Amino acid sequence: MEFAPKISNEELYSLPLFEFKGDVVVIDTTKNITKYIEDILSEKYLGFDTETKPCFKRGKSNDYQVSLLQLSTAEATYLFRLNKIKLPKEIISCFSSEENLKIGVSTKDDLRALQKLKTFEARGFLELQDYVKKFGIEDMSLQKIAAIVLGVRISKSQQLSNWEAAILTEKQIRYAATDAWVCRRIYLKLKELQNDNT
Repeated sequence: MEFAPKISNEELYSLPLFEFKGDVVVIDTTKNITKYIEDILSEKYLGFDTETKPCFKRGKSNDYQVSLLQLSTAEATYLFRLNKIKLPKEIISCFSSEENLKIGVSTKDDLRALQKLKTFEARGFLELQDYVKKFGIEDMSLQKIAAIVLGVRISKSQQLSNWEAAILTEKQIRYAATDAWVCRRIYLKLKELQNDNT
């Protein structure tokens, strides 16, 4: 199967809107974190993403710390509110494991930001932007990669919302879960196609 290298905005907005409808676990305390990480580590392929509170001050770069970490399995997406729980050793054990492949977009930027919270050695991460090039895909945003590979449109309407709000809205939760889960799904579809052609 061949993919279009690029997709226009017009084509993108003609696609059906997709939202992750599976289980979402929002974690804002370290209680039960060992159990959650055990569930996550039992999965070979994980969708990975982060969210940071946006900065709207003119001429100032965003120096906020990562607010939210998303890790997605086949069945569920776990949202860790790092602004409340920081970066516990259980999460670091996941980041350092080579047993699980953590799949995301702009992973270097995400990892650099996460390492401001605590130093760790990152292992087992896959950059989707590099992987899709093998399939002739040139658009590099997650939204456009999802459109090209999965034929769906994911919303970016919550991207600049307040990720450090006291309570995340349902729209924020679904947006964050969708981004991580879609990274995993894109990779698995491409991997399946690659295996079929070898």
